[in-house]
Amino acid sequence: PMHVPVILGLPKRWDRIVARNEDAAKQLKKRTLTKLYNERPAWLAHLHQRLDTAVAAAYGWPANLSGEEILERLFTLNQERAAAGR
Repeated sequence: PMHVPVILGLPKRWDRIVARNEDAAKQLKKRTLTKLYNERPAWLAHLHQRLDTAVAAAYGWPANLSGEEILERLFTLNQERAAAGR
């Protein structure tokens, strides 16, 4: 691999990634979350879909709700919890 993890603190925890060489360092500087989300690679979209499905299941909701339906349900839950003093 062109990059190696630098382990600091707890075992199996990657605190940072360092480049093995100058070319790898240049590539690493180009990596940003904004760029990643703008490119939206298939693996990232797939992981987001899996996460959305898991969250829906945790709430006991169907996985195929629209964004608007999700917001309505979350708003209702928030109102219920606020009324209950939570």
